Amino acid sequence: MTAASAKLTPATVIQIADSVVAELNAADLSKNPTAQRLYVPDFDLEDMKELRVTVVPREVGYLPLDRATNKYHATIDVAVQKKFSKGDAKEIDPLVVYVEEIADYFRLKRLNSFVAARCIKVENAVLYSTEHWTQFNQFTSLLTLTFELAK
Repeated sequence: MTAASAKLTPATVIQIADSVVAELNAADLSKNPTAQRLYVPDFDLEDMKELRVTVVPREVGYLPLDRATNKYHATIDVAVQKKFSKGDAKEIDPLVVYVEEIADYFRLKRLNSFVAARCIKVENAVLYSTEHWTQFNQFTSLLTLTFELAK
């Protein structure tokens, strides 16, 4: 078998991000858009009329655990985006609730398809982007999930 014909195992951060996508697509939440993994979410404004959930692998940290293993931290961003018409509470509140549901879903969760990884931290530092709000009439919320495993 040559190196070119050998099947590559995806990087751990990619396996975690793909598992997050699978979890979101299978979860029983108030909304059910199809989540997708991208490196750079780049959508036309026209595409934003539908609710979009994008999973982006962002950062990896290695902390020594012992001589042979590291504590591995993978940071995954989950963007929830939708173009709005009025931007009033009736339109935006359900989106904020949906973001909170995602946060609650992953809090301390082990991923079903990658059980070695456990979510140890959930942040919603960008509840909504004021820049996207004013420039594009678009709700954009960003959740940051940190998963930990020994590797």
